[in-house]
Amino acid sequence: MSTNQIKTNWAQFIPLVTVFFFWGFVAASNDILIPVFKEAFDLTQGQSQLVSVAFYVAYTIGSIIYMIISYFMKSDLINKIGYKNSLALGLVVSAMGTLLFYPAANSGSFPLMLSGLFIVGLGFSLQQTVANPLAIALGPITTGSQRLTLAGGINNLGTTIGPLIVSFAIFGSATSSNTTLDIESVKIPYLILGAAFLLVAVLLKFSSLPDKPQAVVESDESIANDRGSALKYPQLILGMIAIFVYVGVEVSTASNLPAYMEKDLGFLTKDIAPYISLYWASLMIGRWTGAIEAFTDKMSLQKILRFVAPYLAFGVFLLVNAIAKHDLTPFYIYALIILVLIAADIASKGNPARMLLIFSGLGIVALLIGMATSGMTSVYAFTSVGLFCSTLWPCIFTLAVSGLGKNTSQGSSFLIMMIMGGGIISWLQGVVADETTIHSSYIIGVLCFAYLAFYAWKVSGILKNQGINFDKKVAGNH
Repeated sequence: MSTNQIKTNWAQFIPLVTVFFFWGFVAASNDILIPVFKEAFDLTQGQSQLVSVAFYVAYTIGSIIYMIISYFMKSDLINKIGYKNSLALGLVVSAMGTLLFYPAANSGSFPLMLSGLFIVGLGFSLQQTVANPLAIALGPITTGSQRLTLAGGINNLGTTIGPLIVSFAIFGSATSSNTTLDIESVKIPYLILGAAFLLVAVLLKFSSLPDKPQAVVESDESIANDRGSALKYPQLILGMIAIFVYVGVEVSTASNLPAYMEKDLGFLTKDIAPYISLYWASLMIGRWTGAIEAFTDKMSLQKILRFVAPYLAFGVFLLVNAIAKHDLTPFYIYALIILVLIAADIASKGNPARMLLIFSGLGIVALLIGMATSGMTSVYAFTSVGLFCSTLWPCIFTLAVSGLGKNTSQGSSFLIMMIMGGGIISWLQGVVADETTIHSSYIIGVLCFAYLAFYAWKVSGILKNQGINFDKKVAGNH
C-alpha cells in the first residue's frame, strides 16, 4: 500500500511522541540548572554556560559516534537493529546519564554533573535520529510534516512545564526566588526522570511501533532511487545548512532578548521571565496550529481547528503564568498577532516547502520590525519570531529526508548533528552585539531566515526532478 493512501497510525504515534516531550522537558529544565550550578559551584557566567554546551554538543558527538559505528559495521546501525530497538536504546543511554547525578550531587562535582547531562544528550541524539523520520513515516507522506509539527507541539509542552516542575522539585515552590540550596537536592528529580526513561523504553519495546518504517521499506525496493550515501542527495546537503541556521535563529533570538530588554528597555530581570515564556509558548502555539491536518482530512473541521488549536495553546501559556502569579495584562494583545500565524498556515495549504517559504518571510519581517522600533512593539516583534519558527523544523526535516530511502536514518543523523547551530549562531550574534548593539545584532537572524527562504525555493525544484511532490491534489488525497 502506498504511503500516500494509508492513514496516520495513532496507536503507534502517541507512544512515540513521549520522547519528544522528554527532549523539551530536559532542554528547558537546563535553564533552571544554570543559575543553580552557578551559585552552588561558585562559577563565572561563562562557566555556567557549560551546562548548555555539554548538552547540545552531545547531539553532534552522538551523530558522529553513530556514523563511526555504522562504518565499522559496514551497515547502517539503525537499519541493522531496527527503529524501535534504537529508540529504546537511546532512552537507556539517557537514563544512564541521569544516574550520574547521584554521585555528582553527593560529591559536589560539577564536571560529573556535566558528564551526566552530556550522556543524557547522547541518548537524545540517537532518539532524535530515529524518532523524527519515524513520525513522518507513520502515515501518508503528504501529512508527514504535520505529524512532526504535532510532535514538536508535545515537545514544547515539555518546555513549558519542565522548568516549573524541576524548580518545584528542587526549591519546593515554583514561585520562590531563592536559588540557594544544597546541591544534593538536584539528584532526586533526575533519578525520577531516569526511571521514567527506562519505563518508556520498556513500553516502546513492547509497543506496536515498526522495526522499520513502511515508507523506508518501499523506498528500499526502488533500486533506482538508491544513491548509496545520504550525502549524495542535494536536498539533504542544503537541508543540513537549513537545520543549522534554523536552530541558530530560534535559540539566538530568545537568548539575546533578556539582555535587550534589560539594557535597552530598562526591564528588571525578574520581569523578563514571562516574555521568555511567551517566546517558547509561541512555538507551541504555531506547532499545534500546523498539526491540524494530521488529525483529520475533513476541510470543515480543519477550518474550525485552525482557530481553536492556537488559542488553546495560548490558553495553556496564560494558565501556566497565572499559576506563577505573573501579570497577564501585557499579553492579551498577543492574541491579535496569532491571527497572522493562522493566515500564514492557511496560505501554506499544508505544503512543507510553501510553508517554509512563507514562515521564513514572516520571520524576516518580524525581525526587521523589531530592529526598526523600540519599546513593547519591538518586544512583541522579537517574541513573534517564535510563532514563525514553530513549523520550520518539521518542514526542513521532511524536505531533507524525502526520497532518501534506506539512507533515511543516515540522513537523519546528519541533520541532528547540525543542532550545534544553536550555540554557534547565538555566539555569532553576541559578537555582533558587542561590536554594535543588541538591537541591531538581530540582522544575523534576518540572514538565517533569508537562507531558509532560499532553501524552500531551491528544494522544491530538486524534489520535483526526483518525482516527489507534496501537493495534495497531485497526491490524490482530495
